[in-house]
Amino acid sequence: MQLLVGLGNPGDQYRNNRHNIGFMTIDAIARRHSFPPFRQKFAGLVSEGTIAGEKVLILKPQTWMNNSGDSVQAVANFYKLEPEAITVIYDEIDLASGKVRIKRGGGNGGHNGLRSIDPRIGTSYRRMRLGVGHPGHKDLVMPHVLGDFSKAEMGWFTPLLDAIAENADLLIKGDDNGLMNRLAIAVGGDGAERPQRLPPKAESHIRAARRPEPHAKVPETGPMAAMLKKLFGDKDG
Repeated sequence: MQLLVGLGNPGDQYRNNRHNIGFMTIDAIARRHSFPPFRQKFAGLVSEGTIAGEKVLILKPQTWMNNSGDSVQAVANFYKLEPEAITVIYDEIDLASGKVRIKRGGGNGGHNGLRSIDPRIGTSYRRMRLGVGHPGHKDLVMPHVLGDFSKAEMGWFTPLLDAIAENADLLIKGDDNGLMNRLAIAVGGDGAERPQRLPPKAESHIRAARRPEPHAKVPETGPMAAMLKKLFGDKDG
C-alpha cells in the first residue's frame, strides 16, 4: 500500500490558491482513477482505491498547512506505513511555473507543510514539487502562494494536473524520470531549464537600445567648430 498526500489549506476561500495545488492534484487523481468519495478521518480527508494494481490511499490533511504532519503521521501509524511508501505533493516557488521535480529525502526548502511532516515521519519520503513560480521578492511570496491561479496560468496548470492523473501509474511504480518526462511534454516542453526569452517586440527594442549609434560628423568650420575647439582644444594644434 502507498500513501499519496496533497498539501493545502481547508476552506472554500483557499480552494484555488497556488498553495493548494497539492489538494487539486489529489482531486484530479481521485477523479481519473474512480476513487470513492473522501471520508473525514485522521484529521483529514482520505479515500482508498487502486492504481496500477496496487492499493493506494490518498489524503488531504485538514489541519491547515502548518500542521500537516499531524494528519500524515496518524495515517502512517494506523496503516503501519514506512516513509518510503509515502509521497507528498506540494507547491514549489523555486521552480518555474509548470515545472515538476520528484525526489526522495532532502530538506524542507522553507515549506511549512514539510516542516510539520519531517519531525513526525522522518525525511526519507518522496517529494513531488510542482512549480508555481516566484513573485520576485520575498515580501510578495505570501500573497503569491495564497493567491488564486490566474486565467493565464490555466495554459499549463490544467494540462499538468490532467497528465499527473493520467500517468499516476508511473508515480506508483516509482518511475520518477519517466513521469517527469511525460509531464514536461504535457506542458509544452522537454523539462530542460532554459533562460526565459523576451517576446520578439520587447527583444527588438532592447537590441535597438544597445545598438551602437554611428559617430556624428564633427564640423570643421563655422560657429560649432569654434565652440568645440574652445571646449576640447584644437587636436590639430
